[in-house]
Amino acid sequence: MAVQATSEYFDLLNQGVARELQVAIQYTVQHSKMERILQKVIRENILLDKTTYDVIGKTLKEFGIQEMKHMGAIMERIYYLGGSATTKGVKPVVGDTLKDFARNGLKAEEEALVLYRKIIEMAGKLGDWETRELFEDIYGDEEKHLFKFQEWTDIEPDVSEPKAIEAEWTKAITPDYLALLNKAVAAEISGIIQYTNQHEKANKLAHRKRSVPLEVVTDKNKAAVLSDLLRKVFLQEMEHFELITERLFRLDGEAVVEPDPIPKVGESTEEWLVNDRNAEDYAIVLYRKIISEAIRIGDFPTRAMFEKIITDEDNHFFEFDDFFAR
Repeated sequence: MAVQATSEYFDLLNQGVARELQVAIQYTVQHSKMERILQKVIRENILLDKTTYDVIGKTLKEFGIQEMKHMGAIMERIYYLGGSATTKGVKPVVGDTLKDFARNGLKAEEEALVLYRKIIEMAGKLGDWETRELFEDIYGDEEKHLFKFQEWTDIEPDVSEPKAIEAEWTKAITPDYLALLNKAVAAEISGIIQYTNQHEKANKLAHRKRSVPLEVVTDKNKAAVLSDLLRKVFLQEMEHFELITERLFRLDGEAVVEPDPIPKVGESTEEWLVNDRNAEDYAIVLYRKIISEAIRIGDFPTRAMFEKIITDEDNHFFEFDDFFAR
């Protein structure tokens, strides 16, 4: 290996992974929470087709996607250098108002910039020019995020909090039901981390090697093909995560921000497949339970949403299962 990475260096890089995971989840949940905030405020002008909340929510979603890309790029670099990427993130801090979102985002970005300056400095000392360039690019993105949060810290939208309107049908939405939906949120977060980590791990030198002529001719091997599938799957899991959190907030619940079960990566494509098939099996069983409960209480929008999601998870399960025969 051209760069002799130390344990201290890998620790710093993994702190970067943890930071990016934190804000990717944090900003995505904040984006989803805008839906609930909009239910409880008077629109700034009924003639407008969007509000301050819509505009900021859209930006938060864009930030979340960008942070997820940062996380993947750092993971890939860690594996290239011979290390192992973490699956643990710093705990996201969401908040309840636009000011909370801005202040929490500002704090997260300030802490990330301090860390990334350390990484850039150490990368230079080690002669790791690729990592230094990667973090210089990420640093520029995070600085733009910080400036945007600074712009939002004093926003006072011209809105007021009306009294909550009670409805008979909402009495069926119990804390136990919301907790069940949150199990789905936690499962989606777990899948996102697991599949992203495996996707990036597929670029590790040991997984890129070609051992038969067909692999050389096609410039692919089993790990590369699985990596392509994992990318498609974790992008769908991100969509599921956003849909479920939006529904939770619409039902006046709060979304969890940590994975459960704990993501399992594995060291080989065979281990990835076992872990991924198990993850999909867990989700399918859980989502069937949610659908049954949604039918029982008459929550048909949630039922319809999970019927679509469970179809995706079923497809994922059999796509992973197919690899065992290859």
